[in-house]
Amino acid sequence: MPLPKPPAKRGTILDPASFDAQAAPRPARRTLKAPADGPVTLELQPPSRPAAAPPVVKPAPVPVASPAPAPLPVVAKASTPRPTPKASRTRTARTGPAKLFVLDTNVLMHDPMSLFRFEEHDIYLPMITLEELDGHKKGMSEVSRNVRQVSRELDALAASQGDSAKFDPSAGIPLARTGHKDAGGKLFFQTTFVEFKLPDGLPQGKADNQILGVVQALRAQQPEREIVLVSKDINMRIKARALGLPAEDYTNDKTLEDGDLLYTGVMALPADFWERHGKTMESWQQGGSTFYRISGPLVPSLMINQFVYLESPGNAPLYARVTEITGKSAVLKTLKDYTHAKQAVWGVTARNREQNFALNLLMDPDCDFITLTGTAGTGKTLMTLAAALSQVLDERRYTEIIVTRVTVPVGEDIGFLPGNEEEKMGPWMGALDDNLEVLARGDTAAGEWGRAATNDLVRSKIKIKSLNFMRGRTFLNKIVIIDEAQNLTPKQMKTLITRAGPGTKIVCLGNLAQIDTPYLTEGSSGLTFAVDRFKGWPHAGHITLARGERSRLADFASEVL
Repeated sequence: MPLPKPPAKRGTILDPASFDAQAAPRPARRTLKAPADGPVTLELQPPSRPAAAPPVVKPAPVPVASPAPAPLPVVAKASTPRPTPKASRTRTARTGPAKLFVLDTNVLMHDPMSLFRFEEHDIYLPMITLEELDGHKKGMSEVSRNVRQVSRELDALAASQGDSAKFDPSAGIPLARTGHKDAGGKLFFQTTFVEFKLPDGLPQGKADNQILGVVQALRAQQPEREIVLVSKDINMRIKARALGLPAEDYTNDKTLEDGDLLYTGVMALPADFWERHGKTMESWQQGGSTFYRISGPLVPSLMINQFVYLESPGNAPLYARVTEITGKSAVLKTLKDYTHAKQAVWGVTARNREQNFALNLLMDPDCDFITLTGTAGTGKTLMTLAAALSQVLDERRYTEIIVTRVTVPVGEDIGFLPGNEEEKMGPWMGALDDNLEVLARGDTAAGEWGRAATNDLVRSKIKIKSLNFMRGRTFLNKIVIIDEAQNLTPKQMKTLITRAGPGTKIVCLGNLAQIDTPYLTEGSSGLTFAVDRFKGWPHAGHITLARGERSRLADFASEVL
């Protein structure tokens, strides 16, 4: 039976004081003793619930010999203090003043939403920061787009104050005015000139030194508050610490603090796996693969499309992939052995365990997004290109292959390149040409003319595209290979992945130890961002290739250099 609805308005019989007393927390329980020939006495018992205010007690008419005295306020002297109700359950109340973060220009250029990433703390923007933003707003680069987005956010915050004539700059602008509820602090602009004295060796006109002077002046003006400089520039932070000013890096964009904690996609089973899970295990065969349903303490640590293996001397090894997790049970599916020559993919066989895992992912039509990481020479590009050619030319699953990469030079730039888009991207695709040469060399029975015809057919199915023209495109039934993906920012990675249309597979390749883009680290790279966000999704997979197979010279150089 459903409960009756609570009253929507106050009753006509109860007076307002009694109505408010019922809504308040229940006070300590009191018992009335009315002796036949004495006054009314009150006995207090320990309180069971916190009391907000002393209740109003109206004694009922009791037959007594003498007139009852007027009700007096009762003071309880309890041995234990009464608990007070908390003001908020979601956020702990601050005991001291909030921190004041002074943002360097490069933080806003790197992440335009960094204004709203500091929770309950306040943000301070020096005037020289706004001047530098104004100098970088023109252009089509990623930095210019971020600067324009920052300007729009600042304009929206300023417009949220209403009448500018009544605005007090010293009060600050609440950052939550534009809908960012997680930002509980305020935004302060530098509106007056501040006096500061830096060491004589520092040029006074340089923008970085002026920001340091503002931080120093703020610390003198507000000694009770913690003032922190936030900058992506390492030298800026070094100079700040040399002057005794607290400085921090902007770490909100980092997916992981340590690159070693990145999800590898591979898990080694314990040696007693069969003993601990054999009693409740179910197994069956379907489509040439064996399935195992396990339940036990190992299941919570597994993820969908994660590879597991068990290698013990004297026993047959187990190589499987997690295909289903329901409650406290998981289903493991044995893999196809691509290490055997009969299972070669476009003439390429797996040489180690991780390469076999990678080929199982690349040849799976249900995997729409795959990331492969590893050091130089682990076979990322070769296996991906072989799997793509096999599915485009042999299985006709996709129509063509699209290859792209970030054009970040290792050394000095050689200048403008002639030709159209594909010809300009040609020098950046040396790795693609090398791997195509390896794949074409395996076809020895066709002869010279046959290999030339094969090369022309392969080249006709591969399109080389630039990242600069990807926005707005949609790829249908294609394999998109993103090489050197470690140089992408999370925003660029999102732009590329969202280009996928129906029937498209995207493969991201990269080596997190070879990042050439400024202000990107292993923790903030777009490749790390994608691996962390897509882990556990049923249609995505990741493998970290650990062993190099290029040559003994390349393997030794990767270890010692």
